[in-house]
Amino acid sequence: MSTPRSDFLAAALARGFVHQCTDMDALDERLRAGAVAAYVGYDCTADSLHVGSLVSIMLLRLLQQSGHKPIVLMGGGTTRIGDPSGKDEARPLLDDSAIARNMAGIRAVFAKFIDFGDGPSDAVMVNNADWLDRLLYIPLLRDVGRHFSVNRMLAQDSVRLRLDRDQPLSFLEFNYTILQAYDFVELARRLGCEMQIGGSDQWGNIVAGVELGRRMQGRSLFGLTTPLIATASGVKMGKTAQGAVWLNAEKRSPYEYWQFWRNTEDADVGRFLRLFTELPLAEIAALEKGDINEAKKVLATAATVLCHGQGAAEGAAETAEAVFGGLRVFHGDVDITDDGGLPQVPIPRDRIEQGLPAFELFVLAGLASSNGEARRLVRSGGARINDALVANETQVVALKNLRPHSRFIKLSAGRKRHVLVSLD
Repeated sequence: MSTPRSDFLAAALARGFVHQCTDMDALDERLRAGAVAAYVGYDCTADSLHVGSLVSIMLLRLLQQSGHKPIVLMGGGTTRIGDPSGKDEARPLLDDSAIARNMAGIRAVFAKFIDFGDGPSDAVMVNNADWLDRLLYIPLLRDVGRHFSVNRMLAQDSVRLRLDRDQPLSFLEFNYTILQAYDFVELARRLGCEMQIGGSDQWGNIVAGVELGRRMQGRSLFGLTTPLIATASGVKMGKTAQGAVWLNAEKRSPYEYWQFWRNTEDADVGRFLRLFTELPLAEIAALEKGDINEAKKVLATAATVLCHGQGAAEGAAETAEAVFGGLRVFHGDVDITDDGGLPQVPIPRDRIEQGLPAFELFVLAGLASSNGEARRLVRSGGARINDALVANETQVVALKNLRPHSRFIKLSAGRKRHVLVSLD
């Protein structure tokens, strides 16, 4: 394709957001002609989104900043089926109350990243249950199903991989492609939506929607996919040994979120700065050439500002600096009932109530930058909890480890680094 001239596509390509597009040149021309409405769909399988969804969220943000209109589609209807894409088995089916609860939690995430309202470029949020719940089976087969080839549906990765592995695929899941394609056509009819954005694993479903719009209504629609993000070591983005990296503070604190980005692998720093911050590309290029650890701190703070706000990001950075930067040095015993000036790291109480392996707690507290480093710290005899040697890296730390009349657990890494874990 020629070099894009629309602001949105030029920026999206430069920052690494684009994997595939159904017709890049035609989309570029359409974007230059005026505002375009585009949507991303999110099924309500949890009460928050995690970092794995952040690529599409950031792309919707860029779309809005370029003068176009984002549509956030909540899958109140399709969640009842479950998208088989990238899954080896069927998702658990949720009831209506669980879907509604999850939808409310997800709505809160988007308000941090994009502006909702009634203006021409203001985002809107819609629920596909509004139209899918009203569909009648025979009319759906006659008016929509006739445009789909079973041969082609069987060739889609989401279906083929299940069948190749002799893993069951229900008829319910098999219909997901049809309903997602119908969503696109319905959004085009209701809101003038012309583009669907999704991860590269959604390519088959997106193309099906583009073709359905052409066949049913003679519309010119566009599909654009983002790359599925994995770390340089091949780990799927958004997953850690401690679980998913959620985008709301109730499920993962701003400090934990900051630490997630601070622990980015060296090879990923530049890429993640382009995708998950809004720093100018020239500044990112300069950071890539400088001190990699300073670049990681910039990444962590900039990403946390977008998700949790300036104050929370600065607080997380200051806490980390107190822990890692050696702002204060302490020797010998410290009275745990008095913080004595020790840096404090808040950790959700339920994490401790459930019990955490010692090595995970040292990572959460910022005394180790990775699980591997924490394990080595324990094995070398350098890890202490309440001044007692941690003999086993998987030793469980729980509420019983709180000192009497105290809400703190003291962690020590070597002789000079100490921190108080406080329970939120």
